[in-house]
Amino acid sequence: MTEPVVIAARRTPIGRDGGGLRAHTVDELAAPVLRAVLDDVGAARIGHIDDVVLGNVFGPGGNPARVAALRAGLGVDVPGVTVDRQCASGLAAVAQAAAYVRAGQGEAYLAGGVESASTAPRRSWPTDPPTPYSRAPFAPAEFGDPDMGPAADLVAAEAGISRTRQDAFAVRSHERAVAAQRAGRFDRELVAVGGVADDERPRPGFTVERLSRFRPAFTADGTATAANSCGVNDGAAAVLVVSERLRARLGVPGLRLEASATRACDPARLGLGAVPAMREVLRSGTPDVVEFNEAFAGQTLACLDAVGIDEHRVSPDGGAIALGHPWGASGAVLVVRLFSRLVCQGPSVTGTAATGVAALSAGGGVGVATRWTVTR
Repeated sequence: MTEPVVIAARRTPIGRDGGGLRAHTVDELAAPVLRAVLDDVGAARIGHIDDVVLGNVFGPGGNPARVAALRAGLGVDVPGVTVDRQCASGLAAVAQAAAYVRAGQGEAYLAGGVESASTAPRRSWPTDPPTPYSRAPFAPAEFGDPDMGPAADLVAAEAGISRTRQDAFAVRSHERAVAAQRAGRFDRELVAVGGVADDERPRPGFTVERLSRFRPAFTADGTATAANSCGVNDGAAAVLVVSERLRARLGVPGLRLEASATRACDPARLGLGAVPAMREVLRSGTPDVVEFNEAFAGQTLACLDAVGIDEHRVSPDGGAIALGHPWGASGAVLVVRLFSRLVCQGPSVTGTAATGVAALSAGGGVGVATRWTVTR
């Protein structure tokens, strides 16, 4: 068995639905990121890429991972596989590539995720006339199949997460993202696409008082609002996963995957899917950095409370409430953020931090969590 290590990580800016990335399909978003990740290390130094594994939720089908690999110029002999684990797809893709390395099936994989809400095809059931739908079922009706927003309201209410606490968490996410953007802490991980070079969603000037004026977005007495929830977004993220043997030969630092877990919970409380997965990877202690996908402030806080993680330690440069949530890419964005912080940024930013966790919940009550450590 050989240990999998991430040695390069990149992402596009995260664009608003209908924003600056609106003209780019999923393969057009993913291809330049795949190319940039490989170029960061040097394609000639890596040799053959064994596969491309990409998460995607609402794309056109037709295996976008393979299309993106060809568009990126990786060669006709590089296959591709597209993973759908809903919002956890990007992180599941990274974990899947790591499993291939650990099993000895190959030594170098490009993995991540991509989403283009702007170009996602419209779907309908084959009734007469056709019935449009915005999403497929997360679970059979008898299990309860709520939309994300109402489910987040339920989770927050049952966990006793107040509206004020949610708004404060959202304000902090925006403040951190704006500060990181202004300080250039995102610059090295970004790959400009179509003239878009920066994340479009972070906004300065939010206060708890200002956020308190927003009305409930999903249920009449709910606490999730447009301001303390993530956006609908476009973007792509990818990492290069290699064997420890190859990393050592190249002489580059990286993030070694210590543990990963995929678990599930009641589909009616789908926002808690990350909890059992996080408990598994937290067995060896609390990490230095936690990147948790902030789909909804209340749902995020319920998960963090359940596993005993201080909310102030999560997403030090802001999370999805501020940066956005390109569904199939979001889990991979978390790993890119960990790589940038733990491997690329200097001690003045990270101190002695050397371990990190990336985790998120997904539709259907599924959760994925991974634990990483720096290796040099």
